Formats: sequence, C-alpha cells, structure tokens
Amino acid sequence: MGTVRKFLLGVWRGLDGLRKLLHLIVLLALAGFVIGVLHESTPSVPERAALVVAPQGRLVEQLTGDPVERAIENAQGEGVHETLLWNLVAAIRAGAKDPRIRVLVLDLDDMSNAGLPMLEELARAIRVFRASGKPVLAYGTAYDQTQYYLAAQASAVYLDPTGYVMLRGYGSYSLYFRGLLRKLGVNVHVFRVGKYKSAVEIFTRDNMSKADRAQSTAYLGAEWSTYQREVGAARGLPAAAIGAYVATLPQAVTAADGDAAQVALKAHLVTALADKQKFEQRVIELAGADKNGSFNQISAGDYAEIERSEQRAAGADEPRVAVIVASGEMLDGDQPPGVIGGATLSQLIRSARLNKQVKAVVLRIDSPGGSVDAAEEIYHAVRKLRSAGKPVVVSMGDLAASGGYYIAAPANEIYASPATLTGSIGIFAIVPTFKHALARFGITSDGVGTTPLAGQEALGQSLNAESRVLIQSQITRGYAQFVDRVAAGRHLTDTQVNAIGQGHVWAGTDARHIGLVDHLGTLEDAERAAAGLAKIEHYRVEFIHPHLSWTQMLLQRAQARAAFTAVSVFGPRVSLPGFGALASRISPYERQLAELGRFGTRGRLYSYCFCRVR
Repeated sequence: MGTVRKFLLGVWRGLDGLRKLLHLIVLLALAGFVIGVLHESTPSVPERAALVVAPQGRLVEQLTGDPVERAIENAQGEGVHETLLWNLVAAIRAGAKDPRIRVLVLDLDDMSNAGLPMLEELARAIRVFRASGKPVLAYGTAYDQTQYYLAAQASAVYLDPTGYVMLRGYGSYSLYFRGLLRKLGVNVHVFRVGKYKSAVEIFTRDNMSKADRAQSTAYLGAEWSTYQREVGAARGLPAAAIGAYVATLPQAVTAADGDAAQVALKAHLVTALADKQKFEQRVIELAGADKNGSFNQISAGDYAEIERSEQRAAGADEPRVAVIVASGEMLDGDQPPGVIGGATLSQLIRSARLNKQVKAVVLRIDSPGGSVDAAEEIYHAVRKLRSAGKPVVVSMGDLAASGGYYIAAPANEIYASPATLTGSIGIFAIVPTFKHALARFGITSDGVGTTPLAGQEALGQSLNAESRVLIQSQITRGYAQFVDRVAAGRHLTDTQVNAIGQGHVWAGTDARHIGLVDHLGTLEDAERAAAGLAKIEHYRVEFIHPHLSWTQMLLQRAQARAAFTAVSVFGPRVSLPGFGALASRISPYERQLAELGRFGTRGRLYSYCFCRVR
C-alpha cells in the first residue's frame, strides 16, 4: 500500500511540476506577445535619410472607424483609405530641425482627395522645411489638382514622361431627388429659415436655386482664386498663369500630339521629366543608398511616432495647449471617431477643463453641422470651459458651417483658412410622409385620435395644418436662438447676424470681412494665439482623444494585429475592375439619401450645410 501511495504521489508531483512549467511557458508567451504588441516594428531613423511623405487615400483631420476595421481592410488588399493630416505636419516640422533628415520627398500618387485648407496646413509645414535650407523633391506619375497643390510647394517637381498635370478648377454639383421621390409617392415637407439654406433643396427641387447658385459661385470663385494665387506663388509664376494653363490645356495637348507632360514642362509647372528610377537616383545622391538599392528613408508616419514619444518624455511637466478635433457630421450621444457626438465631444472638453496642466484649448472644427441638440450640448461645454478661465481658440478646417459654426461662436477667437467654408447660419427640418407611396401598393391608413396631433407620427398619415404650424414655430425659435448665440459670441447685434445669416455660406476671406472670423491662419497660428491668451511662453501642444485605459489600448492593438494576420492568411482577395472608382463616385449620393433618412426623424432640428467643393 505504501508503495502505491509513493507511486501516486510521485505521479502527482510530476503532473504538478508539469502544470507549473506549462503555466510559466504561457506567462512567458503572453509577456512576449504583450512586448511584441507594444513594440511592434519600432522604427529608427538612419543617420542620413529622406523623410518620405506619401499620403494614401483622403487626408483627414481624424481617422474614422477603429484600428481593427482598418487592419482588416488593409489585409484584404483594400489599402489605406485615409491619412491623418497632423501626422504629416508634425513629421515635416520635426524633420526640418533634424540633421539626420537630408531631404523631404513628396510621393503623391496614392493621395486621392483633400480640401484646400488641409493642403494649406501641409504647404506651410513644407515651407518651414525648405526654409531650413534642405531640398524638397516631389515626384508623380501624374498630378491631379489636389496632388499638384502640394507638389508645387517643392523646390523641384518631377513628372513621369508619360504623365500629366490635370487642373480643372472647382465645382459643386449635386443630384436632385424630387422627381424620384414624386414617382415613389413620397411627400417631403420642408421647414426652414433663410433663403440660402440650400441643404434641403436636393430633396425639394430639380435644379439649383438662384440663391444657392449665387452663393456657390461666390465661394467657389474665392476657392479657385486662392488656389491659383498660392500655386502660382509657390512656382514663381504670374498670378494668371494657372488659369491660362487650364483654359488652353485641350488645345495645347492636341498641338503637342498628346504629350501632356511636355505641355506641363513648357508651362513651368514641373522642373523636369524623369521616370521613377532617375528620381530615386537623385534622392540617393542626397540621402545615400540603402541595402535594397533604393535611398535611405523613413516614412512620415513612423517619424511622427518617434517625435511624439520624444516630446512626451521631454515635456511631461510643461503647461499644455490642448487641441480637440471636432471632425465629421454632428450627431447626438456618443459617436466613433470621424463623427462628432454631442456627448463624446462635450466629455473631451470637460476633461480639458478639469486637467490642471491644460491652460488653453484649440478647438479644430471640420464639420458641416448636423443635430441642433448636439450642437447646443457642445456649445454649453465650450462656454463652461471659458468660464473656468481657460481661453478657447477655434481653428477652422475645410468646413465649419451650420452646426460647425454654432459650436465656434462662443470661442475667444476664431481662425480660418482663406478657403474655409463657414457661416450657413440657419435651421431646418425635413418630414417625409408616405401616405401616397403606400396607397400605390393598396395600403391605406385610418383611425381616430383625441387631438389633431395624435397619430401624426404614424407611417401612413399626412402632415396636417396643426403639425405644420408647430414644426415651423420650432424652426423659427431655433433660428432665433442660433442668431442669439452668434451675436453674443461675436459681439454683434441680432440684426447684424441676421443680415449675414439666412443660411448663407461664406469663404474664409469673406467671413473675416463680415466679422464671422477674426483671423486667417493655420492651426499653429491658433495654438500660438491660445498660448498668448493664457499668458504662457513655454508649452507643449497635445491632441486630446477619447480616453482609453492601458488595457483597452493593448487589446485594441492586439485585435488589430490579429485581424490583420488572420485576414492576410485566410481572407479572400476579390477585385472587380473599375468597381472602386464607381463606388467612390456613388458614395456621396448614397450619403445624401442616408441623410434624408436621418433628417426624416420627427421632432429633430438640424443645422447642416451641403456645401461641398469638388
């Protein structure tokens, strides 16, 4: 019996030892995984290198969605659809001071779209780099209008001999859905204040109204004038040169037997024609060759991450100017990045108010507006921040209109780009009814109610006179409140605001003349102004994002890494020729129909601008 006991005890001890060993292995593996996630592909800067700015997809103020979705799209071969503007700006400015960075390379082939104000932010950073005495080289197989704006800022612009520089000017075109809605039997009831509040017209008209045509012509003209002036100045060309190039492009290319690259060269839009190999050889002369036969380089994204880490370590105790980004459509409640949630943004503003190291705040706005309730919630958060003694300076991006201007109004100062679209002070509501649409399918609605308002939300009911009066009174009151908010913040009378309101959209240059904007300038100008108002000389600029715990950040990065790996190995790769281009053309109009669905929520008021530039 004793022998059996000893044998079993030995087996147990062996199993227990094996358990402990396996437990230790699991812990070591987990620790290795954590370290790998936190230090995955830690970038380093060569002693002699080119800083490569190669935006992919759209330039954005704030990345949309979450890292897991972006990792899956990347793994499926869909590529990167967005590049964060501020990573590029930070990298370029830091590279100007770094002796290891010998040249800035602009590779713009994969950049699809960006508004002129965002391009101006990048252009200013590029000029800072050039002022350091270092060269800036741009290369493209071809340049569209957006890409060329940035390329023009370079000290030398290279174009592939088979390429072109395609400049077109600016336009604003929409699809109008009244005919479709009429055929479907959908009645769209519109309530608004302001003859320029054109956001509703795509659902109620077949074409552009005279008022919208007039204001669109004005702001598009201002945008195109800004583009011509700034690109011409960057290339050392007369002010009229860009307009002349566009006007004569079809004839000039025809006369050159289709050689659009030679036309661009003769117009002095590019410095030289060269293929990618010759361009890389030029960069090797400046930055040296790497082991793969290309040039020593570091991407702007990697370099920006290094710079942020060094800044955090060096300035942990410095007072801060906080930058809070308000980007996207404005909706109620908590919303993900790329959409402004009334609750989400208000909470970020509150965190800045309670943070003792934050001495001033810059609110960076790029928004067409949206929910009036969300705008009102954010407005009060900004007011409370100012009441706490912390200055608030607004920096406007591409668009800060309607609700986007509503939340800017209480700031100490407002900065905008000359090409920013702003204003659009107005309120509207859209109520679609489906009585006739249902009737076409033999569906009718009937019933009783205790009052004229009872049952008005029912799907098959039309909108009666009492409901119309009630909704219009809310719209009128909402507009009066908007005017009052702007008047108080801008130190104007209600009469003055009403004269420049009425839903009118203004370019930044005009907005400054009429008092909606204080200064024309970049985000950096707004940061300096905020520091000046807070009376601080030495400070660190910090972007404030929704707070994630250490565990959440680790889990988020682990999920993104796992999703990328899984889809890379097992995920299908499907590519339909031309589908991506078609989808990109359809998506703006798909969004318009989605907006109609949201605007149709009864009891909701909206301050929204459909002022888009293409």
